[in-house]
Amino acid sequence: MSTGQSLQDPFLNVLQKDRAPVSIYSLSGIKLQGQMESFNQFVMLLRNTVNQMIYKSSISTVVPSRAVKMPTEGTELACF
Repeated sequence: MSTGQSLQDPFLNVLQKDRAPVSIYSLSGIKLQGQMESFNQFVMLLRNTVNQMIYKSSISTVVPSRAVKMPTEGTELACF
């Protein structure tokens, strides 16, 4: 799964750097909103009124509130 990692880390880095608001949906359908504070191989730290540590294994979808530009690709990832 090295292909997934090569897309995942740059995407999350852009969200963290730009402090873009994101919605994160869990596998059980719970919606969390905030800004990407930090992440590593296993967890993401989401900041809103409180910090929330979310295990990546429980995440279904990460949706930025606006289009983000990937620096290596030069293309925008549209959000729906």
